[in-house]
This record gives sequence, C-alpha cells and structure tokens, in this order.
Amino acid sequence: MGKEQGGKNPSGKSAGGKKPRARKSAPRADKPAAPAAKDSEKSTVGGRIKRYARVSTTMTGLAARLAGQKYLGLDIDKPQHAKQLMESLGNLKGPLLKVAQLLATIPNALPKEYAAELQKLQSQAPPMGWLFVRRRMAAELGRDWESKFKNFEKDAAAAASLGQVHRAETHDGRTVACKLQYPDMAAAVEADLGQLKLVMGVFEKYDQSVVTDDIQKEIAARLHEELDYALEARHAALYARMLKDESGVHVPAVVPELSSARLITTTWLEGKSILDFVDAKADVRNRIAYNLFRTWYVPLYFYGTIHGDPHLGNYTVQKDQSINLLDFGCVRIFPPRFVEGVITLYHALQREDRDMAVAAYECWGFSGLTQETIDVLNMWAGFLYGPVLDDRVRPIGVVEKGVYGRDVASKVHRELKRIGGVRVPREFVFMDRAALGLGSVFLHLKAEINWHNLFHELVADFNVGKLEKRQAEMLSAFDLKAPV
Repeated sequence: MGKEQGGKNPSGKSAGGKKPRARKSAPRADKPAAPAAKDSEKSTVGGRIKRYARVSTTMTGLAARLAGQKYLGLDIDKPQHAKQLMESLGNLKGPLLKVAQLLATIPNALPKEYAAELQKLQSQAPPMGWLFVRRRMAAELGRDWESKFKNFEKDAAAAASLGQVHRAETHDGRTVACKLQYPDMAAAVEADLGQLKLVMGVFEKYDQSVVTDDIQKEIAARLHEELDYALEARHAALYARMLKDESGVHVPAVVPELSSARLITTTWLEGKSILDFVDAKADVRNRIAYNLFRTWYVPLYFYGTIHGDPHLGNYTVQKDQSINLLDFGCVRIFPPRFVEGVITLYHALQREDRDMAVAAYECWGFSGLTQETIDVLNMWAGFLYGPVLDDRVRPIGVVEKGVYGRDVASKVHRELKRIGGVRVPREFVFMDRAALGLGSVFLHLKAEINWHNLFHELVADFNVGKLEKRQAEMLSAFDLKAPV
C-alpha cells in the first residue's frame, strides 16, 4: 500500500511494525490542532477552491520570477521562493500532491532549489475523522461493515496523497490493511489536471527543451488509473503471479470480499523502512538492493510491466532482507516492442552502434531524429545504462548537487535547448522516472553490486515473441487491457 504501510503512522511508528498507539487528546503546542471530525465531513469544494487560488498564485509567481530572471536579468532569491512554494503546497492531498512529487524526481525539470524543496513534500493534511470513515466504509461495504471485522483501528495507520489506511483484523485472524480513498477524488483529478497544465506551462515558459503535451497525457492516464482501486487489486494479483518464483519479494494478497472501487483491503505485511538499513552491514544493504533489482526488473523483461512509483515508501524490508512490495496504483504495461527497444539500446551502447541506437529510439516512439538529437539522447542513455554496462562491483552512481542525475541532466537540458527541444514519447515518461527512482533507492542503501551481472541474468535469453505470449496470457488472466 505504498506510504500507507511503508511510511510513518500518526504515532511515528512504522506502519508495518508495532501496533499504533492511540493519539493524545492534546495537540502539540507547535502545531495547529487537527480539525474536528465533523469539519472533515463537510464538502471539500470550498477548501479546494481556496487551495487552487493559493496554488495558482504561487505558480504564477514562480513563472514571473523565472521569466524575469531569464528575460530581464533579474536576480531572484531562489532558495527563499522555493521554500514559499513548498509551504504553499505543503498541506495538499490528492493528485496535485502526486504531480508535485513527480516533478521533484525529474532531474532539471525545475531549478535545483525548487526540486530540493519539493522532494521534501509530503501529505501533511490530517486524516479523515472517525465519523467520516464510518460513513465512507458503510458506503463501500454496507451498513453492517463493522461486523465484517473482528477489530478495526479507528486511527489511520497512515495518510497518503489519495487515501488513508486503517489496520484491522478479520474474523479468521488475518491482519489486514484497509486503504480508503479520500472523498471527491474523481472530481479532484479533473481539477488538478488543470493545475498540471499550469505547472507544465511554467516549465515551457522557463525553457523549450521538452515538449510536454505527451507527458501531460501520460500523467493524466496514470492518475485516473490510481483512483480505480478495483484495477489496483487486479494489478496486485498480477504482481503476485509475476513474482511468485522470487523468494526475495512478497506481495500482499487482496481480500476481495472486503474491497470495492474505492476501498482495497490486503493482507498486512510486517517490515521496516529501507531507511532503517542505511547504516547496516554491507552484505545486508547489498542483499536488499539485489532483491529490489529483481523485484523491479523481472516484471519488465518477462512481462513488459513496471511498478511506476519506486520510492522509499513503497517498499518495506523483512528480517531476512526480502522486500515487501506495496501499492499497485501506478503500474505501467508496455507494448513488447518497447521492451525490445530497451534491450536493443543496451546492445547499441555496448557496441557503440549508432544505427542500432536510432532503431531503439524509434521503437520507443521518438521521431524526426537529427544527428544532434541522437547525440543528446545517447548522452542521457549512457547515464541510465552506465551501471549495467560496467562489468565490476560498484555503486549505482553518485548524487550531484543534491539530486540523482542532475549534472548529466543539466548537460542534456542545455543541448536540447540549443538544438530546439524534443518531444518525449508517452511510454518514456514513467520508464525514465522509475529508473531514476530506483537508482535513488540504491543510493540511499549505498549498495555496491555488479549491476552488469544482475542485468545479464535477466536478459540473456530475451525473446520478444516469448514476451508477447507471456504478457497476453497474464493480461487475459487478470482482465487487463493490452498496451497500445
């Protein structure tokens, strides 16, 4: 369940660890008291209007400052304004929070000061009150919903961007995680996608290195999917099947009789945050990284599927260093030809075969490639593929100026501006983001592995025809649409 199980609960304990304690009635003096439950039950329309006004003002100010710096040579205090931006967005729930966090993970999408602040952005808004939770649960499971559980904890185990999780126990003794979607999220997606246009408009005014319309379409498609908990349940079942032979990963089982389109209930997986292991012995950190690598890449190369949100909150670690894979809202299924392009580009870089690289880019959906564009794309590809091209034990990379990949991204960015920009295919968006996100997790772990060997274990016998067959069988089994 992502941040829901892997993050921190209101008491500060790991949601996958000890049972959360009841909250104290008195709020901390340095924080405002959470609104009463009855207030949280009111329509959120007025609050969203105020929020959008605040965000629009903030983003307009950002655009004005960046434009002033670019065209008028004005000196702006970027660190201070970045903090103001983060404070303005700090209480968000919903899709706009997801978009802000996404922008923070893309090297050079925003100036480094803004990226650094947005990386800190988490949902700080209070969870839904108990009276509202009861009403929402009744809408999903019926008025007698409480009778379906032996115990249901009133306090949320965690609050995330699109929903909150409650820990519960079924009558047959299973501990489960119940993720309940916040109200008005369907309407919120449509409204927040309008805000996404504003954010992307700021980017395109800031520079013209990337045409963002396909990026917007891809993000919109994934956000719509994240609202469909019935789809997420099928994604979870798909991952359980794809990874059934992987001893280093665990996927929570969906409890269908306690799930709906806006409620997903899964078995609770005990585990600790990956951050709890950053100072562990090297063999422990490397084993976690090895399990993560296979967790992410086995579905890609065998079934054309990726977990599109590989951040620290979406994994927890068991005592034997095996991985709990959580939250299946953002899953991207690729056409087999796209995965073939991933392998083709690897061989092109390995052999320094320019024509083969062009074939791979075209397979991904890039078009109208000039020689200069190919050079720039090869620069970025060399960074992404660097660890698997290097046959030795090594870290995944280095952190540059606070953001993984920022230095090379800056060079790519400058060259794209110089040559007039590039249109990024939709499929590339989450593939690129997920690779960077996973790399960031490996950096946190300070893992040193022969990534080249790990990669070759998976792709040595790659065959696009076999991938097509395996993928078709899986999609049919779980009633999922074929990628186009």
